[in-house]
Amino acid sequence: MWRIYGDQGLSVMAFPCNQFGGQEPGSDEEIKQHVTQKYGITFDMMSKIPAVNGPNQVPIYEWMKSTEPGKNQAIKWNFTNFVIDRCGRVRQRHEPNEHPETWEDQVVALLLEEPAC
Repeated sequence: MWRIYGDQGLSVMAFPCNQFGGQEPGSDEEIKQHVTQKYGITFDMMSKIPAVNGPNQVPIYEWMKSTEPGKNQAIKWNFTNFVIDRCGRVRQRHEPNEHPETWEDQVVALLLEEPAC
């Protein structure tokens, strides 16, 4: 989706986390190299974070979970997606089993929406 809509204002940020099954044991550089080579990822890859749930969760996840519907529900697995509008409001949360094509129209609508901040 980023390859298609990046030039229209879509930004993607990935936050690697080793909290789920130890799937991200590498260093920041190793993780970035892996996803670039295996998946062709070119969007922003943040530094690895300690947790998205529990007492060690980072503030951005605490904030995203507290502002979306179903407030403060735990992240169930890697690749949970939050859609944040141009005004910084969490508008959607999508679980890893939801393919991005199923919510692409919603993202496009937000890109076309006049920000009302």
